[in-house]
Amino acid sequence: MIALTRMVQQANHPLPAGFQLDEYSIEHQLSMGGFSIVYVATDAQGRRVAIKEYLPNTLALRSEGQTSPVITEDHLPAFRYGMKCFFEEGRALAALSHPNVIRVLNFFRANDTVYMVMEYESGHTLQELIQKNRAGITENFIRNVFTKMLNGLREVHAHRLLHLDLKPSNIYMRNSHIPVLIDFGAARQTLASDTPMLKPMYTPGFASPEHYCQRDLLGPWSDIYSVGASMYACISGNTPQPANNRLEKDRMIPAMVRWEGQYSDQLLETIDWCLCLNHRYRPQSVFALQKALTEPVITSVPPPSPQQKDSWLGQVVGKFKKT
Repeated sequence: MIALTRMVQQANHPLPAGFQLDEYSIEHQLSMGGFSIVYVATDAQGRRVAIKEYLPNTLALRSEGQTSPVITEDHLPAFRYGMKCFFEEGRALAALSHPNVIRVLNFFRANDTVYMVMEYESGHTLQELIQKNRAGITENFIRNVFTKMLNGLREVHAHRLLHLDLKPSNIYMRNSHIPVLIDFGAARQTLASDTPMLKPMYTPGFASPEHYCQRDLLGPWSDIYSVGASMYACISGNTPQPANNRLEKDRMIPAMVRWEGQYSDQLLETIDWCLCLNHRYRPQSVFALQKALTEPVITSVPPPSPQQKDSWLGQVVGKFKKT
């Protein structure tokens, strides 16, 4: 196994506007993370695309004015291994064609690294929506968004892939209100036994317990934990307690307790089901979770009060007197 020695956190410089990258022209930087840089670009036909550049800032450094990163000799094996995984990931995702999964159009090598070209989508992330419009996070909204998003996740799992970094900021809401799974930077072919395991990147609060320990147990149920954490975050507006901390001392208030009476018991129980620390007690497939989210909501009828009982009896007696 390759040991990844972490460098001091550094900021990589993006490629400049107007830079010609293969057949694409860079417009501007869209986002930058510890693993990659994402650009908005136009292709040869003038269509907008999003291009993701593999550039982990713990392994490589690109200074202003440079096009290729500088990688020290001791980090070169890890950089190349990660690049190989990124390239294979692009090839696997390019085989996916689903309305709820970002479409990978192309992937290629250039500037001593790898690039993944994706469809450019107009809209906002679910994270942005829940921060700007708290009142809009109704039960119907949660059920609709996650049921549709899970259609895409089912397709991902059917191709023996895992997302492994599912969270509200990685669920993109098109302007047509259709959710799309984005940022597969952490996706690995971990369901295939012959694929080497690369340490997953994850987000505390949304990552399952398996992300922290026993990574050989990662499976569809790990993404399902992240779905539960994402639904929990939609309601609370905050990131849930990280799973590794929950394993030491679980301070996370169950959804059934925290929002009793504000949402249906069925929805709250489903969220708590997904957030079970033991992976065996969670839904074992996306289908099982979708089934729970689409079942009709059963509303319990409260028993009549003494006043209501008296009124009801009076109505019945009155009817008998008339007859």
